[in-house]
Amino acid sequence: MHTRVIPASGATLPVIGCGTWIGFDVGSNSGEWPQRAEVLATLFAAGGRVVDTSPMYGSAEQVVGDLLQAGGSRQQAFLATKVWTSGKRAGIEQMERSMALLRTDRIDLLQVHNLVDWRTHLQTLRAWKADGRISFIGVTHYTDSAHPELEEVLKSTPLDFVQFNYSIASRNAEKRLLPLAAERGVAVLVNLPFGGGGVLKSLRSKPLPAWAAEIGCASWNQLLLKFVLSQPAVTCAIPGTSNPDHMRDNAAAGTGELPGPEFWKDKLAPLGF
Repeated sequence: MHTRVIPASGATLPVIGCGTWIGFDVGSNSGEWPQRAEVLATLFAAGGRVVDTSPMYGSAEQVVGDLLQAGGSRQQAFLATKVWTSGKRAGIEQMERSMALLRTDRIDLLQVHNLVDWRTHLQTLRAWKADGRISFIGVTHYTDSAHPELEEVLKSTPLDFVQFNYSIASRNAEKRLLPLAAERGVAVLVNLPFGGGGVLKSLRSKPLPAWAAEIGCASWNQLLLKFVLSQPAVTCAIPGTSNPDHMRDNAAAGTGELPGPEFWKDKLAPLGF
């Protein structure tokens, strides 16, 4: 799998990861756990590392933590979670709980989820980073309407990562966020890289265009992910899945040719975008 540089450290990160919203919120339903364990094993076997979760995602943190411990695969994961509450003390308590649920004493990336009380939490995150409890800090959102605020945060304070939505169906990030992240030396995680379930559903009724084979795409998932990765400012896309076959398919998008933005200029309109 291709990798891209994290500007804050010079380390590299594989370009396809896994989001855990909905798919890993299976609680104590142990019958669902083997499939989620296979998703993680498939990600790691393909060379991926990023596993992104949050306290907002129900039991996902606990499920991820237990599966990584059971599989002895914590060191293979670049573990990203978030703080999603208001107030310094509440934020600290939530992050301590996340570490306990994830069964780790060090988080690779801690992000302020949806910019909730971000000024307060970034103070704590910087202190934790200085203490070695976390490696990188960042902020997230998932809607176009939040892009102006994300832009202001990127301009006003140093960050290691920013996470936002970008897809063939939602290209607003091309205007300011992607160039600004590159300018500021901030790594980018892309959520919702399929643009929501409706996009894939509409495309799957259509045959892949002939040119998809030219860039090694055997599915719509791969084509949509290679579109996202065509932006050099994108460090890693994190499509969510609970299906090992889908994880395998997604991971394949991080291999082979990754054409740049110019390649797509005459390709989108015939697809309806």
